[in-house]
Amino acid sequence: MRHHCSIHLQQNVGVFLNAVIIMYNLMKNILVIRILTLWFPVVIWAVVIFLFSSYPTSSTSEIHWKDFIVKKTAHIIEYAIFCSLVFRALKGSGMTSKKAAVYALGTSVVYGLTDEYHQSLTPGRDPRIRDVGFDTIGSVLSIYTIWILLPKAPKRFRVWAEKLQFSKEG
Repeated sequence: MRHHCSIHLQQNVGVFLNAVIIMYNLMKNILVIRILTLWFPVVIWAVVIFLFSSYPTSSTSEIHWKDFIVKKTAHIIEYAIFCSLVFRALKGSGMTSKKAAVYALGTSVVYGLTDEYHQSLTPGRDPRIRDVGFDTIGSVLSIYTIWILLPKAPKRFRVWAEKLQFSKEG
């Protein structure tokens, strides 16, 4: 009888350990998927910025101020998107909204600095510290939008932002 109980106990322990292994693998897969859904967009957008900076610039208009406006608006938009994605990834990784906002801004400014350095090594590109200023403006605008404007936005926009994990709440 003892031998039979011992075999039964071993089987139960074996089933339990298999269940633990299955749960561990599921959790690991969920974690990998979570990391990919949060951080993959950040990496992709960083690559997009890097690629934009890898080509010589050409004039977008024969009128200097129009060229300036188009290029600086591009800086603002690309870094607003980058900062928003970093905020989303940090917040989704468990950071508080306030900390995520500060770190997203810092990450965006540092990436803007490294982007200008990259441009200094690219033929046909001129690195400018003022471009980091425009990158920072875009980053600040994205956090301002998430933090101040989005909570006041119509409900359908707030719901949409929450589904995309861009809200400061939740």
